[in-house]
Amino acid sequence: MLSAHAFLAYLVVGVPALAALAGGIVYWRRRVAGRWLPHLLALAQTLLVAQVGLGLLLLSDEHRAAHELHYAYGTFALLAVLSPWFYAPKDPRKRLAWFSGATLVAAALATRAYMTA
Repeated sequence: MLSAHAFLAYLVVGVPALAALAGGIVYWRRRVAGRWLPHLLALAQTLLVAQVGLGLLLLSDEHRAAHELHYAYGTFALLAVLSPWFYAPKDPRKRLAWFSGATLVAAALATRAYMTA
């Protein structure tokens, strides 16, 4: 389980960064999101939820991180990526900006969580 958590850490850093970059490019070019971008953003969210779930399983099995900040950064990354579901406006363009921005913040926090592991 520990090796799965460690492997998933690379995906949790890379996929949200890629999704945020793609969302930013689509928003900057004033394009429509298309089919693949919402799926990429949802994949980033799913990976973060899975990573936190694995982390909680490791925590219940008495595995502890070297620094307690690891838990805070992981929790904040999850909250960041899920927050647009509650606060994003209905306008599709602004909604894309919210989801892309929140995913970028989540990628940065996941990177920081990786550094404190």
